[in-house]
Amino acid sequence: MASRMLIRLGLLGVGGASITYNVDELKIAAVGAQRFGRAVVTVTKIVVDYRKSLYSGSVTPASDNYAEVKSQTHLRSAKHLLDLCCLNGGAFVKPEELFVEFEPEPLGAASLAQVHRAKLHNGQEVAVKVQHPSVKSHSKVDMKGMELLVGIVSRIFPEFRFEWLVEEMKKNLPKELNFTNEAQNAEKVASQFTHLPWLKIPAIDWSLTTDRVLVMEFCEGGQVNDRNYMITQGINTNEVSEKIGKLYSEMIFVNGYVHCDPHPGNVLVKKVNNEAQIILLDHGLYTNLTSDFRVTYSKFWLSILNANLNEIRQYGTELGVGELYGLFACMVTGRSWNSIAKGIDKMERSSTEQNEIKASAASYLPQISAVLNRVPRQMLLIFKTNDLLRGIEFSLNTQESMKSFITMSRCCIRSLFAHQRTLCKSTLCTVRVSIAETWAQFKISLYTLYLLYLHSNLDCLALERKDSGWFQVVQLMVLNLCFCIFSKHRPYQEKLLNSPREG
Repeated sequence: MASRMLIRLGLLGVGGASITYNVDELKIAAVGAQRFGRAVVTVTKIVVDYRKSLYSGSVTPASDNYAEVKSQTHLRSAKHLLDLCCLNGGAFVKPEELFVEFEPEPLGAASLAQVHRAKLHNGQEVAVKVQHPSVKSHSKVDMKGMELLVGIVSRIFPEFRFEWLVEEMKKNLPKELNFTNEAQNAEKVASQFTHLPWLKIPAIDWSLTTDRVLVMEFCEGGQVNDRNYMITQGINTNEVSEKIGKLYSEMIFVNGYVHCDPHPGNVLVKKVNNEAQIILLDHGLYTNLTSDFRVTYSKFWLSILNANLNEIRQYGTELGVGELYGLFACMVTGRSWNSIAKGIDKMERSSTEQNEIKASAASYLPQISAVLNRVPRQMLLIFKTNDLLRGIEFSLNTQESMKSFITMSRCCIRSLFAHQRTLCKSTLCTVRVSIAETWAQFKISLYTLYLLYLHSNLDCLALERKDSGWFQVVQLMVLNLCFCIFSKHRPYQEKLLNSPREG
């Protein structure tokens, strides 16, 4: 009796549920059943064909015509599958419906997706980024596997803590797999840098973009690490390095919205109107920096540029690394502690220093692991970005340029004074902060002039050559005077690391 009642209740439940289906849902179910039915029929045909042609006993691998029969069977099966795809339509044949041309060979392929060149019906050339099949489901398995392995390693080797790696992957990988998110990132960063006419962000075609397909403007150019290409095209490598440094300094210190994958394939260079145009691709991975982090990180960098060891310790501690502040400074700059203590703007990189860093890196692995585990999560992607940018500088042979330090200092100062303005409660305070910022930037300009003088050997021209003339002597005196008045040692030594009094 009880079982009959349960059956009746179950039937009532099924009936009640079926009532909630609307007409659209029923249509979708019918279409799905039809498409699935076609697939079943096609697969059945293929199985029967293979069984009859190759496994019935009439033809064996030893038969003279076995290879020919097998080839014909493969061909018939391929035609059956093609007919199924054309009949079902949908995702199977969209390239032919949407594009006049679609190059089957990808321009670039990675673990998550690949990019193809195509042409729309209106004649516009586009780049189509297509996600690999099953990558989302595979990524979940990979993340679980990595989490398990990292847990095992952490138990066996307690001094190596890599839980942060799993946390970051679990947080960032889903974002990279969502191409709609990537398209939104591209448009956001484009809106933030309208003041840089030399920066190109490919426009997004939203009518054809989905979570797994991204269609954007096709842009040509050489990879940013291809120095020979730039020389051939008449592009100044120092100009390229300076522009990339300015772009990323503003991202990190001013906007707090950072493109975190500037590997050479994602940064292209092209000559436009006799200047270098920077084309930034692949906007799937960005990190948002909080205001507090940006301000503290700006102070930390200024303390490094000032070679102020006490402030390096102070702001390194505020960033969570504690007694490992020296190692943290070395990791951020890619320089030795000796160079940082003496001033990285004065100590040029040398092969001896680089060899010293490489030799000591292995012995500091536990401490490096500790730093990565302690720093704010935002800092992890900054490390990655810094390394990639340093790689670009070495490829272009511009790592010794002082312009990167100048640009970084300007952006740090902009960040700090913008923060100070938010603390002001009166117009007078805002004006005072703005005047102080102008003065600080002016001092950096004077320091830039000093560097030009220092590296152009004007002293030799003015004092050693008999035909130097009074102009060069006066120029030298003015530069020295400016440097002495407006900068005791460096323009970075500002009394602006503390917030101003409110009011």
